[in-house]
Amino acid sequence: MKSKITLLNIVLCFVAAVASLLNAYDLVSIPETFLMSIRWAALVGLIVYAVLKKNLTTSILISMLVGTEIGYDFPDVGIQVHFLRQIFLQMIKTVIAPLLFATLVAGIAGHSDLKQVGRMGWKSLLYFEVVTTFALLIGLFFANWFKPGEGIIPPEALNVVLPHAENQTWQEIILHSFPENIAKSIYNGEVLQIVVFSVLFGVSLALLPADKKAKFVGGVELLAEVMFKFTKIIMLFAPIGVGAAIAETVGHMGIDVLKNLALLLATLYVALVAFVLLVFVPIMLFARIPIIKFVKTIFEPVSIAFATTSSESALPKAMEKMEKFGVPRQIVSFVMPTGYSFNLDGSTLYLALATVFVAQATGTEMTLGEQLTMVLLLMLTSKGVAGIPRATLVILLGAIANFGMPEWPVLLIMGIDELMDMARTSVNVVGNCLATAVVARWEGELDDEKMQNSDLILETEATNV
Repeated sequence: MKSKITLLNIVLCFVAAVASLLNAYDLVSIPETFLMSIRWAALVGLIVYAVLKKNLTTSILISMLVGTEIGYDFPDVGIQVHFLRQIFLQMIKTVIAPLLFATLVAGIAGHSDLKQVGRMGWKSLLYFEVVTTFALLIGLFFANWFKPGEGIIPPEALNVVLPHAENQTWQEIILHSFPENIAKSIYNGEVLQIVVFSVLFGVSLALLPADKKAKFVGGVELLAEVMFKFTKIIMLFAPIGVGAAIAETVGHMGIDVLKNLALLLATLYVALVAFVLLVFVPIMLFARIPIIKFVKTIFEPVSIAFATTSSESALPKAMEKMEKFGVPRQIVSFVMPTGYSFNLDGSTLYLALATVFVAQATGTEMTLGEQLTMVLLLMLTSKGVAGIPRATLVILLGAIANFGMPEWPVLLIMGIDELMDMARTSVNVVGNCLATAVVARWEGELDDEKMQNSDLILETEATNV
């Protein structure tokens, strides 16, 4: 039965694709109503296939196609269903703080060797700084090679309000990392502040006598298990939330949004692909991490991040997947949340590219020395901003303000920022997942047997969903 449905889906998708291409290139004139009917027939077949397969990743991918079609055929409906995306993101955010607290505290207090926490800390920060530096340099290289900002005509009027950017001193950036009120940090989604509080709490708990410590550690371990189960329930809503996110994007900006600032968009995607191939792949080879198995493991959280443009939405699932990949929980729970503030590889590459784009668009000459100075500035200002709305735009505005450049090119970037955000957020999630495996290998705690059998675990999960 399932094989017949699969064959029918392939035929319907092929017919829909061929008919759309023939019509798009004016080779054959096909009524739009007929084209829409073919496309929806193919999508209905895919939906039936997803229901029968009962696999979350498959459901998310198909929901992205459905969302694209809704946004294209019924843009008003696509915009109106944005609340479904917000429901999904808000539910995910409810999990972040208790999950981070429980996993970090249990991992630190339940581990007899507190020195390992210190080792993981400096190893993680060293790894983050090296990788993000490569991301910035690759962003600079492609910006200077492709020159996406050259030849742009300034707009006559600015009709969009840009987010307010305040220059922060390095002292203020460090101060922002420490919570003054943990409830306020949770409310504002300050991931780094929650991590700092949880680490200090876990170390304090570890210093208590064993009999007192054991009671609380058992409680937070139970809380962590509950939060992972809670995440699984929320993820049942993921296909709807992801589909709504895509429908809203296409409905709001149109399917032809890809034509706007195509060179800048292409430059970012090419630069990110180059970064993955030139940095991530050698790291995986050096750390003896099987590339195909790693990609299969993280595919689901990365697809969620791509569709929702939110790293937070992928955090619980990414932590769960990497633990099943063979990374110990105490390493996953420490490295990944920290990476959300210090290891935003995709975002830092984007910031370097966007800053040079603004310089090119405004005719501002930036010497190599000034560009390297900008890299150092972005290395500092891009840290500890998790939870700030439109954080990359705020950082970008702060960077161009430091060099005295006009702000109007940022408006052009905002027009396709959603599409750029999809790519950079996905790379952020990949980078943080990889960081947990690298630190685990560095610590000698990566479970190779579990890692090699990760394919079997994924297949078992797919059949049990």
